[in-house]
Amino acid sequence: MTEAVGPAAKRILVTGGTGLVGSAIKKVVADGEGQPDEEWIFVSSRDADLTNAAETKALFEQHKPTHVIHLAAMVGGLFKNIRYNLDFWRRNIHINDNVLHSAYEMGVQKVVSCLSTCIFPDKTTYPIDESMIHNGPPHSSNFGYSYAKRMIDIQNRGYFEQHGCRFTAVIPTNVFGPHDNFNIEDGHVLPGLIHKVYLAKQTGSALTIWGTGKPRRQFIYSLDLARLFLWVLREYDEVEPIILSVGEEEEVSIREAAEAIVEAMDFRGELVFDTTKADGQFKKTASNAKLRRYLPGFQFTPFRQAVKETCTWFTTNYANARK
Repeated sequence: MTEAVGPAAKRILVTGGTGLVGSAIKKVVADGEGQPDEEWIFVSSRDADLTNAAETKALFEQHKPTHVIHLAAMVGGLFKNIRYNLDFWRRNIHINDNVLHSAYEMGVQKVVSCLSTCIFPDKTTYPIDESMIHNGPPHSSNFGYSYAKRMIDIQNRGYFEQHGCRFTAVIPTNVFGPHDNFNIEDGHVLPGLIHKVYLAKQTGSALTIWGTGKPRRQFIYSLDLARLFLWVLREYDEVEPIILSVGEEEEVSIREAAEAIVEAMDFRGELVFDTTKADGQFKKTASNAKLRRYLPGFQFTPFRQAVKETCTWFTTNYANARK
C-alpha cells in the first residue's frame, strides 16, 4: 500500500487508489516517475468508507498526508447513471465533502480532485473549455453524477477564498486502460466493448454495439493521465480546474473505437449496431489549449497503441479483471 522512495517531505494519499487511474499512477510512480522526497499511499474502499465522515477523518489521521489525489467516486457507464441518478448524487456528494473537509482539517497543502467532461452543460458550443463548466444544466442522463462532480469546483473555490487552501481539480476526457471496469452493463464504452469483443471471439458470434456508433469521444490512456496528474500535483498552482485531454483532432467515433478494438484483438466476426439502445451525448469535444500552454511538448500515446496495450492486459488478466 505504501511506497517510500527515501526521506519523505511529501506524503501523498491517493483515494480510489486501486481503480483505473489510481493503478496507473501507482505504475508510473513505480516505473521511476516518483521523486525521492515523496511517499505514496494508495487506499481503496477496503481501507475506509469515504461516505462516512468519521471513517474518512480516521483515515486522514492515520496517514497524515501533506498532499491528496482524490479519485474515489461512485462511477458507472451511461445505463447505470440513467437508473441511479439519485444514488450517484448522494454518494459522491458525501465522499467529496468528507475528503475535502478532512484535508482542510488536517492542513493538507494541496488536493487534486478528478472531475469529468460530463459536468459540462448539455447545450453548449464546442470545443468546451474550463470557463464553461457552470453555464447550464448537464445532460439529463447522468445529472446526479455531473452535479456532484461540479460541486467539487464550487467547494475548492470556497476553501481557497475562506481558508487559502490550494485545492484544485482536473477534468479528463474518457479514460481507459489496464485495471478499468470491463463490465458490459455498467462500465464505460471502451472497456465494455473490449469485453464484448473478447466474448464474441470466444463464442464465434457477431459483435453487437449499443447505439448507432456515431457519437464522438476523446479518449485518454490512463498512463498518460497518470503522468499528467503528477505534473498537476507538483507544478500546477491554479485553483481553477484544467482539462487533461488529447487534442480535438484526436476525437474518434464509437464505431472507430470499436474497429480499433476489433483490429487489436484480431476479431473476424460481424459488427451489428443495436439502434434501439441510447447513444447518450453525441459529442463533448474538449479543448486542451490550457494544458498545451503549460505543456506544449507532452506526448500522448497513440490511440491504437493504447487500445492494443489495454486489450492485451485484459486478455492476460481476464480471470481477475473487474467485469
